[in-house]
Formats: sequence, C-alpha cells, structure tokens
Amino acid sequence: MNGLRRPGVVVLVGFASAIGVLTLLLMLPVAHQPGERSSVVEALFTATSAVCITGLSVVDTPNHWSTTGQVLIMVGVQFGGLGFMTSASLLGLTALRRLGLRTRILAAAETRTVGLGDVRRVIRGVALVSLVTEALLAVVLGLRLWARYDVPPGRAAYEGLFHAVMAFNNSGFALYSDSLIRFATDPWICLPIAVAVILGALGFPVLFELRRELRTPRTWTLHTKITVSAYVLLTVAGTVAVTALEWSNRATLGPLGVGDKLLVGFFMGGPQARSAGFNSLDVGAMNDTSWLVLDCLMFVGGGSGGMGGGIKVTTFMVLFFAIVAEVRGDPAVTAFGKEISTAVLRQALSVALLGVALVALGTLMILGLSDVALDRALFEVVSAFATNGLSTGITGSLPEPAQYVLVVLMFTGRLGPVTVASALALRERQKLFRLPEERPIVG
Repeated sequence: MNGLRRPGVVVLVGFASAIGVLTLLLMLPVAHQPGERSSVVEALFTATSAVCITGLSVVDTPNHWSTTGQVLIMVGVQFGGLGFMTSASLLGLTALRRLGLRTRILAAAETRTVGLGDVRRVIRGVALVSLVTEALLAVVLGLRLWARYDVPPGRAAYEGLFHAVMAFNNSGFALYSDSLIRFATDPWICLPIAVAVILGALGFPVLFELRRELRTPRTWTLHTKITVSAYVLLTVAGTVAVTALEWSNRATLGPLGVGDKLLVGFFMGGPQARSAGFNSLDVGAMNDTSWLVLDCLMFVGGGSGGMGGGIKVTTFMVLFFAIVAEVRGDPAVTAFGKEISTAVLRQALSVALLGVALVALGTLMILGLSDVALDRALFEVVSAFATNGLSTGITGSLPEPAQYVLVVLMFTGRLGPVTVASALALRERQKLFRLPEERPIVG
C-alpha cells in the first residue's frame, strides 16, 4: 500500500489503466470501419500510441477506424497530453471544488510545480492553455479546409479539431493516409500546426513564465533560459540539416521550389523531428543521413513538463554544460550565470544513459525479431521511445513480437526512464553514512 502512495506508481498505474480501457474500447465493432476488425495487438498498439501521445500506428487510421474509433483515439491523446494526475485533479476540482493533500502532492509531481499552493492554479492554467490553443487551431484548420479544399463545413470542423488536438499534444495521428503530405506546400496548414506543436513541446512551466515575463528575458529562470535557447538552436540546426540533405532528393524536396523546400524543411527538421509525428514528405524515401539526423533530434525531444518526448532538451543541455565545464577545468558546472547542482547532473546523466540503453536494447530486439535493416529499426525504436510518431513505413509490417517491443518503448518513453524505475522500486533507502572518497581513472 505504501508503494501506491508514491507519485510515480500512481502515474504508472493510471496510464496503464487508461491504455487498458482504451484497448478494450477500440476492439468494439463500433470502433471499426465496416468490414474491419482489430486484433489485440492492433488495439493495444493504437491505445498505447494514443495515451502516450506518440502517433505510431500499425493500421491506416482513416480507413481502419470509424468516426467513433477516431474520437476514442482523440480522447486518449487528450488524456495522455494533460497527464493522468492533471486529468484526475481537474475532475476533482469540478466535482468537489477542492483537492485533498495527497492529491495535491501527486499533482505537483505530475505537473512539476514547486509549491503545493500553486497546484490548483497550474492545473487550471494547463487546461486553459490546452483548450484555447486547440480551439484556435481547430478554427484555422477548419476554415482552411473548407475554403481552400472544398471540404464540407461539418467535416472540415471535425478534421480541424482532430488535427488540432494531435498537434498541441504532439501526437502524429492524422485522418489522411499520407499524413500531411498533401498539404506540404500549404503554409496555412503547416505553419499553424508547427506553432501548436512548439507550444505543446516547450512545456507548461516555460509557457507560464513566458506569458508573465516575455519582455524581460533577464528575469527568466534557468530552466526557461535553457529550454528556449536549446529549442531554438536545435530547431534551426534540424531545419538546416534536413533541408540541405534532402535538397536534391527527387523523392522528397527535389521537385519543389525554393520557398516550398524551406517550408517543408522547417516543418520536418524543426517541430516534427523534435516531438510530433506528422510528416509532410515521405520519410521512407529520405536519405540515410537524414534519418540519422532525425534520430538525434527525436532522442533529445522537447521540454520538460510538456507534450514532447525524448530525454528532454534540459537534460541534453545540462550534459553539454557539464562537458564544457570539464574541458575548461571549472570546479562547478554553470549556465547563464547560475551553478547547476550535482543532483541535477546525476539526474540528467541517469536519464540520458537509461535512454541510450533502452534504445540500444530495443533496436537489438527489433533486429532479432524481424528482417528490417539496422537504420530503419533504429529509427522506429527512437521514434517509439521518444514518443515522436515518425516512421519509415515499417510499423505495420513488423511481426507482432516486435510491435509489442514498441508498445513497451512508448509506455516507458512517455513516463520517463527515471519515473518508471522509481515506480517499480521495491523500497526506498536513506543512507545515514558516507563512504571514503576515491577517484578512479576515467578515459
């Protein structure tokens, strides 16, 4: 019973329960298109991908799932995006108008707030930002689909809402078999989606601070400074790399004009490669070098406390600052005039190494269970672990055991390696003594 009181265990059980319920619902006949049916692995994979806001799919979403099934997927993504404890706390606020102490503690862990007094405000802020952003994007997309592509108003509103929820929650499910390739050169579709993806990926702590102190960056916290600077840097680097590497590829950017190449290059190398899974070009036709770039970008992921996956940009930058300090011989690790604590360094190192280990193990298992090439297997594993959703097109053709491996990776990637490890720990120990210090030779 004591273990169930730990936030990590509660969040883990909550997400697992949501996946189980959604799996059962997706297996109902009403969730399928006429003549279609779902196996256990297809329903479980889709449910996990939805709740873990990934977007990988083993079936064709528009042709396999009925409108009911698509709505269930959308609800699963929304639940996964807000987070289990945030959703539970919102229900508590609505029904009881108050939160108990234990619920507030758990919600603080999920939303990454510092003080218990801020939990109620933050939860409401999370819900408000999510719903307002999704509503605005749904209107923009719906109007564009209706005015430019002659989609009937009701259908345009539904497709706009579906993709708005997917975009802000950084999930790559789409109601088109080619994802967003048909809209690759339409800035009125791609740019609003890209903005929503970025907002969702930065993380709510950053968004709240930017709303209050956007014009005074000097007063930003270290977390916000690191997240914003790293996100901008990696977005620019990803855009330049993908655009340059695919510039002459006749199967991707080659036939497009300069302006369209830049738009697609930004869309794929920026927000989509970092945390969302929409694609405006055929990922399977990209160069091997582009796949490797996307692997790295997906692995880093988005900001802490946001919808993006991966090891998070803060983890990446903390390790970067640690390397800089070590090379310079500095006694402490610093960033933007602040010292980074040893505890944060250990946490960043643990997250990164656990991520590498999971990706390596997952890739070995996929290679052993299927006959796919190493580069495609690695891409699929990184996408699943980073809850990204991009794919080279092999997801549906993998054997069932390999698909189960991806299910575990998506679940682990969403909750985070450290969260899962702490949730599964049998007991916690407090050390009452310190051992003698000694330095082994490194390198």
